[in-house]
Amino acid sequence: MTEIIQGKVKTVFPTANPEEVLIQYEDRVTAGNGKKELWIEDKGAICCEISRILFNKLEDEGIRTHYITMPTHKAMCCRKVEIIPIEVVVRNIAAGSIVRETTLEEGKVINWPLVEFYLKDDEKDDPLLTEDRICLMGYGGEIDELIYQAREINAILKDIFYKIGLTLVDFKLEFGYDCNDNLLLADELSPDGMRLWKDGQSFDKDLFRKDKGNIVDAYKYILDKLT
Repeated sequence: MTEIIQGKVKTVFPTANPEEVLIQYEDRVTAGNGKKELWIEDKGAICCEISRILFNKLEDEGIRTHYITMPTHKAMCCRKVEIIPIEVVVRNIAAGSIVRETTLEEGKVINWPLVEFYLKDDEKDDPLLTEDRICLMGYGGEIDELIYQAREINAILKDIFYKIGLTLVDFKLEFGYDCNDNLLLADELSPDGMRLWKDGQSFDKDLFRKDKGNIVDAYKYILDKLT
């Protein structure tokens, strides 16, 4: 099949149903918007399975997602959506860019989770957006709903990871509209787009970013605990 979109770590293919797509998770890991990359066997399949589990758990809690089914070990069938070009980031603990760009120290607990918006554009380095900029981009009407959805999802995911001994530090979400104009959680839910800590150690893509360990071992640990 000819792909619709070739992303950094996922490839989107058409299906016989024009309202659905097949999203294949690749064995590729990137950092710095693709400036650093590596191909790691089984990484795609593990992220796909973790995403399947988390999408299903969110659906059980009333969160509408694009996920339909997982026909193969490293691809999922999803509702086709028009992605909003805004990445929604939820922060429970200060880490990453918020530490580099503010006076906050890494590890500071953010008691009321912070919801931030970033432009989904690698070429522009995904800059932080203000609400006024979002309104000028034509997405002002979505702001309140995105914040509400992000906080609801955060509460559910925090509880899921707490039960398996992991702390959800922060994570990225993407949303899109299906053919019926329903706003759905889209993209993926895996350690590629989260920070997860256990006893001061990372169990996420920071292992690759900082050359501190094997991400597949960490991802397999998470998958085993979730199942």
